[in-house]
Formats: sequence, structure tokens, C-alpha cells
Amino acid sequence: MNAAAPGGSSRLPPGALRDAGLSALVAFGLFGPMIGLKTTEGGSAMSLRARPEAVVLAVLAVFAGRLLLLFWQGRNRRAAFRSNRVVAEVATRLGRLVAPALLAFAVVMPIFAARYYVDLGVLVLTYVMLGWGLNIVVGLAGLLDLGYVAFYAVGAYSFAIFATDFGLGFWSCLPIAGLLAACWGMLLGFPVLRLRGDYLAIVTLAFGEIIHIVLNNWVSLTNGPNGIFGIPRPTLFGLKFTMSSGPGTFAGFFHVEPNPTQRLIFLYYVILILALLTNWVTLRLRRLPLGRAWEALREDEIACRALGINVTVTKLTAFAIGAMFGGFAGAFFATRQAFISPESFTFIESALVLSIVVLGGLGSQLGVALAALAMIGGSELFRAVSDYRMLIFGIALVLMMILRPRGLVSGRVPTVALHRKREISAELVAQGRG
Repeated sequence: MNAAAPGGSSRLPPGALRDAGLSALVAFGLFGPMIGLKTTEGGSAMSLRARPEAVVLAVLAVFAGRLLLLFWQGRNRRAAFRSNRVVAEVATRLGRLVAPALLAFAVVMPIFAARYYVDLGVLVLTYVMLGWGLNIVVGLAGLLDLGYVAFYAVGAYSFAIFATDFGLGFWSCLPIAGLLAACWGMLLGFPVLRLRGDYLAIVTLAFGEIIHIVLNNWVSLTNGPNGIFGIPRPTLFGLKFTMSSGPGTFAGFFHVEPNPTQRLIFLYYVILILALLTNWVTLRLRRLPLGRAWEALREDEIACRALGINVTVTKLTAFAIGAMFGGFAGAFFATRQAFISPESFTFIESALVLSIVVLGGLGSQLGVALAALAMIGGSELFRAVSDYRMLIFGIALVLMMILRPRGLVSGRVPTVALHRKREISAELVAQGRG
């Protein structure tokens, strides 16, 4: 493939039309029977109806898309680097405006939004918190973790067991759930200290599956597949959110009409505070020597050891702190649902949280929040067109892999700088091979 034209211009490489034609031919073979034929009901029998126009449109779309991709890949490397630097700096400037705007919107949203959107906001914020917790492990320390749902489950079951068996409340169990999840994070960290890349991913995946199997089979503790129900709801300084206005209730204390939306709004602000706490702790840790050690580990573990950094402590703290926030989110999930079972903590949850972190940009707090909003909130908004929702979602992910392969917010601002901090392009930042 020949190089792009000098001066930053782009042109199609030789053989581009042939490549696009082959792609269109493959698309025709795939889409011919899948899109070109549709079953229809005719009386007492089913019949096939041909749709050649749909096949033609799909093949033309693949042909044009392949040409655009080849044109994009044929850009001059220096021009591409320069444009990415500009995009990174613009994203940083916009981030200073977008982040406060999103925070202000999140604070006032329950006041004027309908119940459905408040409930959706609770779900989005839960995944934002999970994404920020996993971002410590994957984005900052560069340790690929495919079993993060295990800590989510440990937090949920810790709260559920302590609340139902010992009568403890949500606020008493929350630190216990985080502490137990952190202990399991360290327990996972010890066996994988010398593992990297795919081997680390396989072990963490196995750890998540082990926790899921234990939850299913340790019936005396977790109630097995039947799950734990009757989990108590959180209270506001001892005031319960019920449909009565008696003493000890929120409605009775403030002399307002009982409404189920009151508890939902309270849950919304609880998860908002927990998510903001996760964000604040992460940002503070990044400025400490521990946070800089995480980033050094992500860039190059061998150089990290040569600098005298204790890699063992660095990895274990990343696993423990990330797991702790996952445990907090799990405890909130349990009190929100009032019922948990092993089916709520499958590998799909780990994959979804990891997708949010990668889509947002490894190490980017704002990017993770935007990705969670797009993936969780966007998928719910497309529920009206459920037949095409996964198709739209897949196309969006493919476009992101082509246009922004390192995530929505892929640039980095150095934690420590001699003079003015300048945005670092994604091409100069390692993504971690831990």
C-alpha cells in the first residue's frame, strides 16, 4: 500500500475499488437470504417475499463504507497525529464546560422529570459508578479485568445477608460491603501478580465465574438460585419511605402526602452522591504518588520496576480500591431492587461495564460518564424501535472503532508537569498490557 500524498492530503490506496468490491460481494452473500427474503402469512401457509431493493441498499452501503474506511486509513500519519492533537485539546476545553453542565443537570433532573426518567437516571448512575470503579483497574493501572461483576455481587450479597440475618440497615452495611469487596479484590490480585494481557483477562474471567457458581450452590448462605428477597430499603436518618404517614415515616415527619416517587428520588440522590464520591476519590488518588504509580505501571511495568516502584503493592491497591467501589454499587443495587439472585451477576454485566470504560476512553472520568449515558440511556430511548435497536447500537460501536478507536475522550492531561499542562494525544499514551 503506498503512502498518502505529502502535505497532509489523503488518497485511496491502489486496489481500493477491488477491496470494496470484494466486501460488497461478501455482503451480498450474507444479506441476500437474511434481508432479501421475508416470510409472510398467506392464509393457512407461510410464503417468502423477495426484497431485492433492501439487498441492493445494504450492498451499496457496505461498498461505500469500505471506500470511506480505506480513505480514512490512507491519511498522512503526521496530519492524522496533528488532527488528533487538535481534537484532544478541543475535547479538554469542552470537558471543562460539559462536566459542570452534566453535574448541574443530574442534580436538578428529578425535580422536573417524570418517574420513568428518574428510574432510568438511577440505572445510568449505577453504571457510571461501576465504570469509574473499573476505570481504576483498567484505565489507570492498565490491568484488564473481565470479572469485575464478582465484586459487584460480593457487595450486593454482603449487604443482603447482613441486613436480613442481622437486622443491620443500609448505611451500616455500606462500608462493610465495600470492605469485603476490597478484600476479595486483594484475594484476586495475589494470584495474578505475574500475569499480563490475555492470561490476566482469562484468570479474572474465571474468578467472576467462580463467584457466580458459589452464589448458585452455597444454598445455606445465599439461598442458591432462589436468591435473597425482603432486603430493607435505605432510610433518611431513620425515616422510612412508605405509603403511610404514621410516625417514623418520611411523609409523617414532613407532613406531606405519601408518594412512591419520594423513595425513588431519594434513591437517585443516594447513587448520585456515591458516584460523585467515587469520582472525587479517583481524582484525588491520581494526584498522589499511588496514582502516578498506577499510570507508570500502565505505561511500562519493566520501567516501573526499574524506578523502584513496588509493583505488588501498586497492583493490589488498584484491585482493592476498584473492587471497593464495585461493592458499594452492589450494595446500592441490592437495596434498590429488594431482591437479588445469581442471575443478576453474569459475565454480561462485566462485559457491559468494560465496554463503557473502553468506549469512554481508558482513564477518562468524563468519557466513562458519557459512555454510560449513551449505552444505558440510549438503549432505553431506542426501546420504541426494539427491532432495530441492536442494529443501531452495533453500527454506532463500529463507527466508534473506526473514528475514535481509543474512546470518546482519548487524550490525557499529565498529572504532573513542569510548566503548563498540555493535552497528550492518545497515540502517545499506552493503554496498558497488564
